[in-house]
Amino acid sequence: MSKKVLIVEDNELNLKLFTDLLRAHQFEVEGVRDGREAFARMRAFVPDLVIMDIQMPHVSGLELIEAMQSEPDLKPIPVLAVTAYAGKGDEERILGAGAKAYLSKPVGMVVFLEAVKAITG
Repeated sequence: MSKKVLIVEDNELNLKLFTDLLRAHQFEVEGVRDGREAFARMRAFVPDLVIMDIQMPHVSGLELIEAMQSEPDLKPIPVLAVTAYAGKGDEERILGAGAKAYLSKPVGMVVFLEAVKAITG
């Protein structure tokens, strides 16, 4: 049975790239471009992994990760943060909020795929 991945990414090109790559490797993938839609999709789709952009309009990925930690049905879902935030302390702050792993953009596709596979088993 294929693993389910929800991608929360406001950049349409990145969303398509990640989606196409994961589907080519037999993942079941859904994507949302707005963090405000993320919780509803998580509950309906029940992913094995959420790939989360951090810098998004309306609701940041960091806020979403923190909110997931307070929801018993969402807290167990691992989050891979993929973000352009690469400043001093950003990785620690994102992991401290509850993300399982962190990749900075631009990210190589091999590194991205390896991280996804490592988390989803």
